[in-house]
Amino acid sequence: MPRRSPVVVLVAALALFACGGGDGTPTTTTLRPGTSTTTTSSPPTGATTSTTLPPAGFGAPGIGDPYFPNLGNGGFDVEHYLIETTVDPETGEITRGETTITATATAGLAGFYLDFRSLEVLEVAVDGATAVHEADGADLRITPTSPIAAGEEFVVRVRYRGTPGQTRLPGLGLASGWIITPEEVYVVAEPDGAHTWFPGSDHPADKATFTIVTTVPEPFAVVSNGTLAGETHSDGMATFVWEMDDPMATYLATIVVAELESVDRTGLEGIEIRDHLPADLAAEDPRPLQRTAEWIEFFETWFGPYPFASYGHVVVSGFGAALESQTMSVMDRAALVDVTVIHELAHQWFGDSVSIATWQDIWLNEGFATFAEFLWIEDQLGRDAMEADIEGRHAFMKRHSHRPISDPGVDELFGSAVYQRGGLTLHALRVKVGDDVMRDILRTYVARYTGANASTEDFIAVAEDIAARDLSVFFDAWLYESELPPLP
Repeated sequence: MPRRSPVVVLVAALALFACGGGDGTPTTTTLRPGTSTTTTSSPPTGATTSTTLPPAGFGAPGIGDPYFPNLGNGGFDVEHYLIETTVDPETGEITRGETTITATATAGLAGFYLDFRSLEVLEVAVDGATAVHEADGADLRITPTSPIAAGEEFVVRVRYRGTPGQTRLPGLGLASGWIITPEEVYVVAEPDGAHTWFPGSDHPADKATFTIVTTVPEPFAVVSNGTLAGETHSDGMATFVWEMDDPMATYLATIVVAELESVDRTGLEGIEIRDHLPADLAAEDPRPLQRTAEWIEFFETWFGPYPFASYGHVVVSGFGAALESQTMSVMDRAALVDVTVIHELAHQWFGDSVSIATWQDIWLNEGFATFAEFLWIEDQLGRDAMEADIEGRHAFMKRHSHRPISDPGVDELFGSAVYQRGGLTLHALRVKVGDDVMRDILRTYVARYTGANASTEDFIAVAEDIAARDLSVFFDAWLYESELPPLP
Protein backbone atom coordinates (compact mmCIF):
# COMPACT_ATOMS: atom_id res chain seq x y z
CA MET A 1 0.00 0.00 0.00
CA PRO A 2 1.58 3.37 -0.96
CA ARG A 3 2.30 5.94 1.71
CA ARG A 4 1.99 9.66 1.62
CA SER A 5 4.66 12.11 2.75
CA PRO A 6 5.94 11.92 6.38
CA VAL A 7 3.46 14.60 7.54
CA VAL A 8 0.14 13.15 6.51
CA VAL A 9 -3.57 13.39 6.94
CA LEU A 10 -3.65 9.59 7.21
CA VAL A 11 -0.78 7.19 7.43
CA ALA A 12 -2.00 3.63 6.89
CA ALA A 13 0.46 1.53 8.86
CA LEU A 14 2.24 -0.55 6.26
CA ALA A 15 3.82 -2.64 8.93
CA LEU A 16 2.71 -6.14 8.30
CA PHE A 17 0.74 -6.69 5.11
CA ALA A 18 -1.62 -3.74 4.82
CA CYS A 19 -4.15 -2.19 7.13
CA GLY A 20 -7.78 -3.16 6.96
CA GLY A 21 -10.35 -0.50 7.64
CA GLY A 22 -12.46 -0.08 10.73
CA ASP A 23 -15.58 1.16 8.98
CA GLY A 24 -18.99 0.04 10.10
CA THR A 25 -18.03 -1.97 13.18
CA PRO A 26 -20.74 -1.77 15.84
CA THR A 27 -20.06 0.41 18.87
CA THR A 28 -18.77 -1.81 21.64
CA THR A 29 -17.48 -1.56 25.17
CA THR A 30 -14.99 -4.17 26.33
CA LEU A 31 -14.78 -4.53 30.08
CA ARG A 32 -11.34 -4.27 31.59
CA PRO A 33 -10.35 -7.51 33.39
CA GLY A 34 -11.62 -7.47 36.95
CA THR A 35 -14.69 -5.35 36.18
CA SER A 36 -17.96 -6.91 37.38
CA THR A 37 -20.76 -7.46 34.88
CA THR A 38 -23.76 -9.67 34.34
CA THR A 39 -23.48 -9.48 30.54
CA THR A 40 -22.37 -12.58 28.69
CA SER A 41 -20.49 -12.42 25.42
CA SER A 42 -20.14 -14.69 22.42
CA PRO A 43 -16.76 -15.79 21.00
CA PRO A 44 -14.90 -13.05 19.07
CA THR A 45 -15.93 -12.64 15.44
CA GLY A 46 -13.90 -14.94 13.24
CA ALA A 47 -12.45 -16.99 16.10
CA THR A 48 -11.76 -20.63 15.39
CA THR A 49 -13.51 -22.85 17.92
CA SER A 50 -13.30 -26.56 18.57
CA THR A 51 -15.28 -29.01 20.66
CA THR A 52 -12.95 -31.96 20.03
CA LEU A 53 -11.43 -33.24 23.26
CA PRO A 54 -7.98 -34.87 23.27
CA PRO A 55 -7.66 -38.54 24.26
CA ALA A 56 -7.06 -39.24 27.92
CA GLY A 57 -3.55 -38.31 28.97
CA PHE A 58 -2.90 -36.20 25.90
CA GLY A 59 -1.86 -32.58 25.92
CA ALA A 60 -4.50 -30.23 24.51
CA PRO A 61 -4.43 -29.53 20.74
CA GLY A 62 -4.44 -25.77 21.44
CA ILE A 63 -3.53 -23.39 24.25
CA GLY A 64 -6.93 -21.67 24.22
CA ASP A 65 -6.04 -18.33 22.64
CA PRO A 66 -9.26 -16.24 22.55
CA TYR A 67 -8.93 -15.72 18.78
CA PHE A 68 -7.05 -18.87 17.70
CA PRO A 69 -7.85 -21.49 20.36
CA ASN A 70 -6.39 -24.36 18.32
CA LEU A 71 -2.95 -22.77 17.90
CA GLY A 72 -0.16 -23.84 20.21
CA ASN A 73 -0.22 -27.07 22.16
CA GLY A 74 -0.83 -28.02 25.77
CA GLY A 75 1.30 -30.21 28.02
CA PHE A 76 4.80 -29.11 27.00
CA ASP A 77 7.05 -26.13 26.43
CA VAL A 78 9.33 -25.99 23.38
CA GLU A 79 12.94 -25.06 24.07
CA HIS A 80 14.54 -25.37 20.62
CA TYR A 81 13.73 -26.05 16.98
CA LEU A 82 16.20 -27.54 14.52
CA ILE A 83 14.57 -27.13 11.09
CA GLU A 84 16.40 -28.82 8.20
CA THR A 85 15.01 -28.51 4.69
CA THR A 86 16.08 -28.95 1.10
CA VAL A 87 14.11 -26.56 -1.10
CA ASP A 88 13.56 -26.56 -4.88
CA PRO A 89 13.35 -22.82 -5.76
CA GLU A 90 11.72 -23.53 -9.10
CA THR A 91 8.69 -25.31 -7.66
CA GLY A 92 8.78 -24.26 -4.01
CA GLU A 93 8.76 -27.89 -2.93
CA ILE A 94 10.44 -29.05 0.26
CA THR A 95 12.02 -32.20 -1.15
CA ARG A 96 13.42 -33.13 2.25
CA GLY A 97 12.21 -31.78 5.55
CA GLU A 98 13.16 -32.72 9.08
CA THR A 99 12.29 -30.78 12.23
CA THR A 100 13.72 -31.78 15.59
CA ILE A 101 11.98 -30.25 18.61
CA THR A 102 13.46 -30.24 22.09
CA ALA A 103 10.73 -29.70 24.69
CA THR A 104 9.93 -30.15 28.36
CA ALA A 105 6.70 -31.76 29.52
CA THR A 106 4.64 -29.52 31.79
CA ALA A 107 2.31 -32.43 32.61
CA GLY A 108 2.39 -36.19 32.30
CA LEU A 109 1.81 -37.05 28.65
CA ALA A 110 0.51 -40.23 27.08
CA GLY A 111 0.67 -38.26 23.83
CA PHE A 112 0.61 -34.76 22.44
CA TYR A 113 -0.16 -32.63 19.40
CA LEU A 114 1.91 -30.47 17.07
CA ASP A 115 0.50 -27.82 14.74
CA PHE A 116 1.24 -28.97 11.19
CA ARG A 117 -0.64 -28.91 7.91
CA SER A 118 -0.37 -29.49 4.18
CA LEU A 119 2.72 -31.73 4.00
CA GLU A 120 3.25 -35.48 3.83
CA VAL A 121 4.58 -36.85 7.11
CA LEU A 122 7.06 -39.66 6.52
CA GLU A 123 8.16 -40.55 10.04
CA VAL A 124 7.84 -39.38 13.64
CA ALA A 125 10.17 -40.38 16.45
CA VAL A 126 10.20 -39.46 20.14
CA ASP A 127 13.51 -39.84 21.94
CA GLY A 128 14.78 -41.94 19.04
CA ALA A 129 11.90 -44.43 19.03
CA THR A 130 9.37 -44.49 16.20
CA ALA A 131 6.05 -43.06 17.42
CA VAL A 132 2.51 -43.59 16.21
CA HIS A 133 1.22 -40.48 14.50
CA GLU A 134 -1.97 -39.29 12.87
CA ALA A 135 -2.34 -36.16 10.75
CA ASP A 136 -5.75 -34.51 10.43
CA GLY A 137 -4.82 -31.59 8.17
CA ALA A 138 -4.21 -29.03 10.93
CA ASP A 139 -2.65 -31.04 13.78
CA LEU A 140 -0.26 -33.94 14.09
CA ARG A 141 -1.25 -36.28 16.93
CA ILE A 142 1.71 -38.21 18.33
CA THR A 143 1.70 -41.22 20.66
CA PRO A 144 5.17 -42.15 21.95
CA THR A 145 6.08 -45.72 22.87
CA SER A 146 5.98 -44.82 26.56
CA PRO A 147 4.43 -41.92 28.51
CA ILE A 148 6.48 -38.80 29.21
CA ALA A 149 6.66 -37.71 32.85
CA ALA A 150 5.97 -34.15 33.94
CA GLY A 151 9.20 -32.14 34.01
CA GLU A 152 10.95 -34.55 31.64
CA GLU A 153 12.79 -33.23 28.57
CA PHE A 154 12.05 -35.07 25.34
CA VAL A 155 13.01 -34.80 21.67
CA VAL A 156 10.59 -35.14 18.76
CA ARG A 157 11.80 -35.64 15.20
CA VAL A 158 9.41 -35.29 12.26
CA ARG A 159 10.40 -36.14 8.68
CA TYR A 160 8.24 -34.75 5.89
CA ARG A 161 8.09 -33.48 2.31
CA GLY A 162 5.82 -31.58 -0.04
CA THR A 163 4.91 -28.08 -1.16
CA PRO A 164 3.56 -26.04 1.75
CA GLY A 165 0.15 -24.44 1.44
CA GLN A 166 -0.87 -21.06 2.78
CA THR A 167 -3.20 -19.54 5.31
CA ARG A 168 -5.02 -16.23 4.89
CA LEU A 169 -4.57 -13.05 6.87
CA PRO A 170 -7.74 -12.47 8.93
CA GLY A 171 -9.90 -9.66 7.60
CA LEU A 172 -7.69 -9.00 4.58
CA GLY A 173 -7.53 -12.34 2.80
CA LEU A 174 -3.85 -11.94 1.92
CA ALA A 175 -1.59 -14.98 1.80
CA SER A 176 0.42 -15.94 4.86
CA GLY A 177 2.98 -18.68 5.13
CA TRP A 178 5.04 -20.13 2.29
CA ILE A 179 5.15 -17.76 -0.71
CA ILE A 180 6.41 -18.81 -4.15
CA THR A 181 7.22 -16.24 -6.86
CA PRO A 182 9.22 -16.51 -10.10
CA GLU A 183 12.19 -14.89 -8.30
CA GLU A 184 12.19 -16.53 -4.88
CA VAL A 185 10.58 -18.62 -2.17
CA TYR A 186 10.02 -16.94 1.19
CA VAL A 187 8.07 -17.12 4.44
CA VAL A 188 5.89 -14.41 6.01
CA ALA A 189 3.91 -16.28 8.63
CA GLU A 190 1.89 -13.91 10.84
CA PRO A 191 -0.37 -14.92 12.51
CA ASP A 192 -0.74 -18.66 11.80
CA GLY A 193 1.43 -19.53 8.80
CA ALA A 194 4.45 -21.09 10.53
CA HIS A 195 2.94 -24.55 10.73
CA THR A 196 2.51 -24.64 6.96
CA TRP A 197 6.25 -25.36 6.60
CA PHE A 198 7.42 -26.89 9.88
CA PRO A 199 5.68 -28.71 12.77
CA GLY A 200 5.60 -27.03 16.15
CA SER A 201 3.67 -25.16 18.79
CA ASP A 202 2.52 -22.26 16.63
CA HIS A 203 1.63 -19.58 19.15
CA PRO A 204 3.64 -16.58 20.42
CA ALA A 205 3.26 -17.79 24.02
CA ASP A 206 5.58 -20.75 23.28
CA LYS A 207 8.81 -19.04 22.26
CA ALA A 208 11.97 -21.02 21.57
CA THR A 209 15.44 -20.74 20.09
CA PHE A 210 15.98 -21.86 16.49
CA THR A 211 18.57 -23.44 14.22
CA ILE A 212 17.46 -23.23 10.59
CA VAL A 213 19.45 -25.28 8.05
CA THR A 214 18.43 -24.93 4.40
CA THR A 215 19.95 -26.53 1.32
CA VAL A 216 19.33 -25.08 -2.16
CA PRO A 217 20.89 -25.33 -5.62
CA GLU A 218 23.52 -22.76 -6.49
CA PRO A 219 23.49 -19.80 -7.18
CA PHE A 220 20.57 -19.38 -4.76
CA ALA A 221 21.26 -18.17 -1.26
CA VAL A 222 19.23 -18.54 1.95
CA VAL A 223 18.55 -15.78 4.47
CA SER A 224 16.97 -16.46 7.85
CA ASN A 225 16.85 -15.21 11.45
CA GLY A 226 19.80 -14.54 13.71
CA THR A 227 23.38 -14.97 12.51
CA LEU A 228 24.83 -17.03 9.68
CA ALA A 229 26.71 -19.76 11.54
CA GLY A 230 27.88 -21.77 8.54
CA GLU A 231 27.80 -22.09 4.77
CA THR A 232 28.97 -25.06 2.69
CA HIS A 233 29.00 -25.79 -1.06
CA SER A 234 29.17 -29.21 -2.68
CA ASP A 235 28.10 -30.71 -6.02
CA GLY A 236 26.19 -27.60 -7.08
CA MET A 237 24.27 -27.37 -3.81
CA ALA A 238 24.68 -24.82 -1.00
CA THR A 239 23.71 -25.27 2.65
CA PHE A 240 23.18 -22.31 4.99
CA VAL A 241 23.00 -22.61 8.78
CA TRP A 242 21.31 -19.78 10.69
CA GLU A 243 21.22 -19.58 14.49
CA MET A 244 18.61 -17.61 16.45
CA ASP A 245 19.87 -17.78 20.03
CA ASP A 246 17.18 -15.56 21.55
CA PRO A 247 13.65 -16.90 22.15
CA MET A 248 11.43 -16.31 19.13
CA ALA A 249 7.74 -16.76 18.33
CA THR A 250 7.15 -19.26 15.53
CA TYR A 251 5.42 -16.74 13.24
CA LEU A 252 8.63 -14.69 13.13
CA ALA A 253 10.74 -17.56 11.79
CA THR A 254 11.56 -17.03 8.12
CA ILE A 255 13.61 -18.26 5.22
CA VAL A 256 14.13 -16.44 1.94
CA VAL A 257 15.53 -18.46 -0.98
CA ALA A 258 16.70 -16.15 -3.76
CA GLU A 259 19.71 -14.83 -5.64
CA LEU A 260 20.85 -12.15 -3.21
CA GLU A 261 23.86 -10.03 -2.40
CA SER A 262 24.87 -9.09 1.15
CA VAL A 263 25.53 -5.48 2.10
CA ASP A 264 27.33 -4.96 5.39
CA ARG A 265 26.51 -1.79 7.33
CA THR A 266 28.48 0.20 9.83
CA GLY A 267 26.79 -0.89 13.01
CA LEU A 268 26.82 -0.15 16.69
CA GLU A 269 29.16 -1.94 19.04
CA GLY A 270 28.04 -5.53 19.44
CA ILE A 271 25.36 -5.37 16.71
CA GLU A 272 25.91 -6.83 13.25
CA ILE A 273 23.88 -5.02 10.58
CA ARG A 274 23.59 -6.70 7.19
CA ASP A 275 21.06 -6.40 4.38
CA HIS A 276 20.37 -9.00 1.68
CA LEU A 277 19.28 -7.52 -1.64
CA PRO A 278 18.75 -8.45 -5.28
CA ALA A 279 21.72 -7.37 -7.39
CA ASP A 280 20.09 -4.23 -8.81
CA LEU A 281 19.09 -2.99 -5.36
CA ALA A 282 22.50 -3.84 -3.93
CA ALA A 283 24.05 -1.58 -6.56
CA GLU A 284 21.53 1.16 -5.80
CA ASP A 285 21.69 0.66 -2.01
CA PRO A 286 18.33 2.20 -0.99
CA ARG A 287 18.78 5.18 1.32
CA PRO A 288 16.25 4.06 4.01
CA LEU A 289 18.38 0.99 4.68
CA GLN A 290 21.61 2.97 5.05
CA ARG A 291 20.49 4.70 8.24
CA THR A 292 19.63 1.62 10.29
CA ALA A 293 22.41 2.07 12.85
CA GLU A 294 21.44 5.71 13.37
CA TRP A 295 17.81 4.78 13.99
CA ILE A 296 18.68 1.91 16.33
CA GLU A 297 20.70 4.37 18.38
CA PHE A 298 17.77 6.83 18.45
CA PHE A 299 15.23 4.23 19.58
CA GLU A 300 17.58 2.99 22.29
CA THR A 301 17.09 6.38 24.00
CA TRP A 302 13.37 5.59 24.30
CA PHE A 303 13.14 1.79 24.49
CA GLY A 304 16.43 0.69 26.00
CA PRO A 305 19.25 -1.36 24.43
CA TYR A 306 18.57 -3.08 21.12
CA PRO A 307 17.60 -6.61 22.21
CA PHE A 308 19.49 -8.78 19.71
CA ALA A 309 23.00 -9.33 18.33
CA SER A 310 22.10 -8.59 14.71
CA TYR A 311 19.63 -6.83 12.46
CA GLY A 312 18.98 -6.48 8.77
CA HIS A 313 16.52 -6.51 5.91
CA VAL A 314 15.90 -8.96 3.10
CA VAL A 315 14.05 -7.65 0.03
CA VAL A 316 11.54 -9.81 -1.86
CA SER A 317 8.96 -9.28 -4.59
CA GLY A 318 5.22 -9.87 -4.79
CA PHE A 319 4.58 -9.14 -1.12
CA GLY A 320 3.49 -5.50 -1.20
CA ALA A 321 4.43 -4.78 2.41
CA ALA A 322 6.80 -5.80 5.20
CA LEU A 323 7.01 -8.18 8.16
CA GLU A 324 9.25 -7.77 11.21
CA SER A 325 10.78 -11.25 11.17
CA GLN A 326 13.06 -11.34 14.22
CA THR A 327 16.44 -9.71 13.41
CA MET A 328 15.68 -9.91 9.66
CA SER A 329 12.72 -7.85 8.44
CA VAL A 330 11.24 -9.09 5.17
CA MET A 331 10.58 -6.10 2.91
CA ASP A 332 8.87 -5.84 -0.43
CA ARG A 333 10.51 -3.39 -2.84
CA ALA A 334 7.45 -1.15 -2.50
CA ALA A 335 7.97 -1.03 1.27
CA LEU A 336 11.44 0.51 1.10
CA VAL A 337 10.43 3.88 2.52
CA ASP A 338 11.68 5.45 5.73
CA VAL A 339 8.52 5.15 7.79
CA THR A 340 8.06 1.45 7.04
CA VAL A 341 11.69 0.66 7.80
CA ILE A 342 11.25 2.54 11.09
CA HIS A 343 8.06 0.65 11.93
CA GLU A 344 9.65 -2.77 11.41
CA LEU A 345 12.73 -1.78 13.41
CA ALA A 346 10.56 -0.77 16.39
CA HIS A 347 8.96 -4.22 16.30
CA GLN A 348 12.29 -5.76 17.30
CA TRP A 349 11.57 -4.40 20.77
CA PHE A 350 7.74 -4.60 20.62
CA GLY A 351 6.48 -7.86 19.17
CA ASP A 352 9.75 -9.72 18.77
CA SER A 353 11.70 -9.37 22.03
CA VAL A 354 8.55 -8.60 24.04
CA SER A 355 5.88 -10.82 22.49
CA ILE A 356 2.13 -10.72 22.98
CA ALA A 357 0.50 -13.11 25.45
CA THR A 358 -2.49 -13.69 23.13
CA TRP A 359 -3.47 -12.44 19.69
CA GLN A 360 -6.09 -10.27 21.37
CA ASP A 361 -3.15 -8.15 22.64
CA ILE A 362 -2.02 -7.29 19.09
CA TRP A 363 -2.12 -3.52 19.76
CA LEU A 364 0.96 -4.05 21.94
CA ASN A 365 2.81 -4.86 18.70
CA GLU A 366 1.28 -2.51 16.15
CA GLY A 367 0.36 0.43 18.37
CA PHE A 368 3.88 0.60 19.78
CA ALA A 369 5.44 0.47 16.31
CA THR A 370 3.08 3.26 15.20
CA PHE A 371 4.08 5.31 18.25
CA ALA A 372 7.69 4.82 17.13
CA GLU A 373 6.72 6.50 13.85
CA PHE A 374 5.57 9.55 15.85
CA LEU A 375 8.90 9.69 17.69
CA TRP A 376 10.80 9.41 14.42
CA ILE A 377 8.77 12.20 12.76
CA GLU A 378 9.41 14.42 15.76
CA ASP A 379 13.12 13.68 15.63
CA GLN A 380 13.41 14.24 11.88
CA LEU A 381 10.94 17.08 11.28
CA GLY A 382 10.13 18.61 14.64
CA ARG A 383 7.33 18.64 17.21
CA ASP A 384 4.90 20.60 15.02
CA ALA A 385 5.20 18.06 12.21
CA MET A 386 4.54 15.20 14.61
CA GLU A 387 1.50 16.89 16.10
CA ALA A 388 0.08 17.62 12.65
CA ASP A 389 0.53 13.96 11.73
CA ILE A 390 -1.14 12.81 14.95
CA GLU A 391 -4.07 15.21 14.49
CA GLY A 392 -4.62 13.84 10.99
CA ARG A 393 -4.68 10.27 12.19
CA HIS A 394 -6.99 11.13 15.07
CA ALA A 395 -9.40 12.92 12.72
CA PHE A 396 -9.48 9.89 10.45
CA MET A 397 -10.16 7.48 13.31
CA LYS A 398 -12.89 9.79 14.63
CA ARG A 399 -14.80 9.37 11.37
CA HIS A 400 -14.90 5.57 11.57
CA SER A 401 -16.42 3.30 14.20
CA HIS A 402 -14.42 0.38 15.49
CA ARG A 403 -14.24 -2.11 18.33
CA PRO A 404 -12.08 -1.33 21.37
CA ILE A 405 -8.46 -2.11 20.55
CA SER A 406 -8.18 -4.26 23.67
CA ASP A 407 -10.48 -6.68 21.80
CA PRO A 408 -10.49 -5.82 18.08
CA GLY A 409 -11.83 -9.20 16.94
CA VAL A 410 -10.18 -11.57 14.49
CA ASP A 411 -11.47 -9.75 11.40
CA GLU A 412 -9.86 -6.48 12.56
CA LEU A 413 -6.68 -8.01 13.94
CA PHE A 414 -4.72 -5.91 11.45
CA GLY A 415 -7.27 -3.15 11.00
CA SER A 416 -6.37 0.52 11.12
CA ALA A 417 -7.69 0.95 14.68
CA VAL A 418 -5.09 -1.43 16.11
CA TYR A 419 -2.30 0.58 14.49
CA GLN A 420 -3.59 4.14 14.65
CA ARG A 421 -5.55 4.16 17.90
CA GLY A 422 -2.82 2.06 19.47
CA GLY A 423 -0.25 4.70 18.59
CA LEU A 424 -2.56 7.51 19.68
CA THR A 425 -3.05 5.82 23.05
CA LEU A 426 0.67 5.86 23.69
CA HIS A 427 0.97 9.48 22.54
CA ALA A 428 -1.83 10.45 24.93
CA LEU A 429 -0.05 8.57 27.72
CA ARG A 430 3.17 10.45 26.90
CA VAL A 431 1.37 13.77 27.19
CA LYS A 432 -0.28 12.72 30.45
CA VAL A 433 2.84 11.53 32.27
CA GLY A 434 5.57 13.57 30.56
CA ASP A 435 8.57 12.53 28.48
CA ASP A 436 10.83 11.41 31.33
CA VAL A 437 8.21 9.12 32.87
CA MET A 438 7.17 7.81 29.43
CA ARG A 439 10.74 6.83 28.62
CA ASP A 440 10.96 5.08 31.98
CA ILE A 441 7.69 3.24 31.34
CA LEU A 442 8.81 1.99 27.92
CA ARG A 443 12.30 1.00 29.06
CA THR A 444 10.97 -0.78 32.16
CA TYR A 445 8.33 -2.64 30.14
CA VAL A 446 10.95 -3.87 27.66
CA ALA A 447 13.45 -4.81 30.37
CA ARG A 448 10.83 -6.67 32.42
CA TYR A 449 9.50 -8.76 29.51
CA THR A 450 12.52 -9.15 27.21
CA GLY A 451 12.49 -12.63 25.71
CA ALA A 452 9.06 -13.29 27.21
CA ASN A 453 5.38 -12.43 26.74
CA ALA A 454 3.19 -9.61 28.00
CA SER A 455 -0.50 -8.80 28.02
CA THR A 456 -2.36 -5.50 27.93
CA GLU A 457 -2.80 -5.72 31.69
CA ASP A 458 0.93 -6.29 32.11
CA PHE A 459 1.68 -3.05 30.28
CA ILE A 460 -0.93 -1.14 32.29
CA ALA A 461 0.65 -2.44 35.51
CA VAL A 462 4.08 -1.21 34.42
CA ALA A 463 2.68 2.20 33.45
CA GLU A 464 0.89 2.64 36.77
CA ASP A 465 3.90 1.44 38.71
CA ILE A 466 6.35 3.82 37.03
CA ALA A 467 3.93 6.76 36.95
CA ALA A 468 3.05 6.07 40.60
CA ARG A 469 -0.62 6.79 39.94
CA ASP A 470 -3.91 5.12 39.07
CA LEU A 471 -4.36 5.25 35.30
CA SER A 472 -7.50 3.12 35.11
CA VAL A 473 -9.74 5.95 33.85
CA PHE A 474 -7.21 6.81 31.15
CA PHE A 475 -6.76 3.22 29.92
CA ASP A 476 -10.46 2.42 30.15
CA ALA A 477 -11.18 5.30 27.78
CA TRP A 478 -8.41 4.59 25.28
CA LEU A 479 -8.34 0.78 25.28
CA TYR A 480 -11.68 -0.56 26.52
CA GLU A 481 -14.25 1.87 25.05
CA SER A 482 -15.12 2.09 21.36
CA GLU A 483 -15.60 5.88 21.41
CA LEU A 484 -12.32 7.61 20.61
CA PRO A 485 -11.25 10.06 23.31
CA PRO A 486 -10.18 13.58 22.31
CA LEU A 487 -6.47 14.27 21.90
CA PRO A 488 -4.92 15.69 25.07
